[in-house]
Amino acid sequence: MDAPWFDPVTFGAWFGAIVGGGAGALCGIWGALCGILSPRGKGRKVILGGMFMFVIIGLILSGVGLFALISGQPYGIWYPILMVGLMFSIIPGALIPVIRKNYQQAENRRIAAESIRVG
Repeated sequence: MDAPWFDPVTFGAWFGAIVGGGAGALCGIWGALCGILSPRGKGRKVILGGMFMFVIIGLILSGVGLFALISGQPYGIWYPILMVGLMFSIIPGALIPVIRKNYQQAENRRIAAESIRVG
């Protein structure tokens, strides 16, 4: 095992508080925006782009966490990184098809309403 990258106790506490708490709150706010905007068909590029960014950040953090695990870093270093990475990649990744479906339904409602107005 190499020397720990950081003090495991301090790193775990700060990483969990700042990245886990702060970014988790950001994900919650983003989820609320998804729930408000996607049924209305608004902000498709921004919402889906943000979801893909969360997935990419999660994959990067998962890679760093796996590297820390494989290189023999203590639990307090690899676990918070890997946990946040997995949460960031799995949860938004699983919700992307749901959000796309909401946008498709909104588009179908718009088309149906347009056809009623014209006909």
